[in-house]
Amino acid sequence: MKFNAFALAAAVGAVATPAFAQTAPAAAPAAPQVMVSAPMTAAPVPSVNIHAPASGHCGLFQTCANTRIGLGKGDFIVRLSALGVLPEDRDSSLSLNGAHLGGRVKTTRQVMPELTFEYFFTDNLSVDLIAASTRHEIAAEGVPGLGKVDVGSAWVLPPTVTFAWHFRPHKRFNPYVGVGATLAWFHNISPANNGLTQKVNIGVTGGPSVNVGFDYQVVGNWFFNFDVKQMFMRVHAWAQDSAETTKITAHDSLDPTVVGAGIEYRF
Repeated sequence: MKFNAFALAAAVGAVATPAFAQTAPAAAPAAPQVMVSAPMTAAPVPSVNIHAPASGHCGLFQTCANTRIGLGKGDFIVRLSALGVLPEDRDSSLSLNGAHLGGRVKTTRQVMPELTFEYFFTDNLSVDLIAASTRHEIAAEGVPGLGKVDVGSAWVLPPTVTFAWHFRPHKRFNPYVGVGATLAWFHNISPANNGLTQKVNIGVTGGPSVNVGFDYQVVGNWFFNFDVKQMFMRVHAWAQDSAETTKITAHDSLDPTVVGAGIEYRF
């Protein structure tokens, strides 16, 4: 009977064990991972505000926020320069009463102020007009038997119109080249009154010109200018004594080199 009891207990245990195993709760599945991607936005760009002076007025010698750098279309310039006029007298001839006379014409150099007006049609193209008048002494040198003969003096007014091409618009340093034309009047002619030259006359003349130079912005609307012009003009003149019995005629390639440096203001 004991054997049967133990056998019965073992059988009951074998049946109960799988049943208990089936009733044990199953492990909970792992929670799914959720990826949330937030929209990416660019970092804010700081803004730079440039303000005019507190008074709202830019001084005459100030570079302000609204000051344009360099020169360009629509600019109007007034320039005051110190001008050096250097006559070359490249090729000259003298005659006495129609007969060839040895020697050559010599014209003195001069420094005078010059006023220039310039307007920019485009950023690169401008036109300018110069106004200046210089006084020069005139002599005949190397005349056979006479040596140097003083002829007199004369003032010359050579208005010159030049079209220039500027290479670096809206930059502080702006070089240029130009071509133009000159028309020269001689006035206030004073003969030397030395017996040979009691009367002197110099005809109106003119010719082409070329130039190179640059503008440099110093401060505000103020610029520095340097300019070199080469003018090509041939002058015809004559001198007589008081009795008009002796007439000296001269033909001279004056061809002055004109060097100017000055300050200009943009309006």
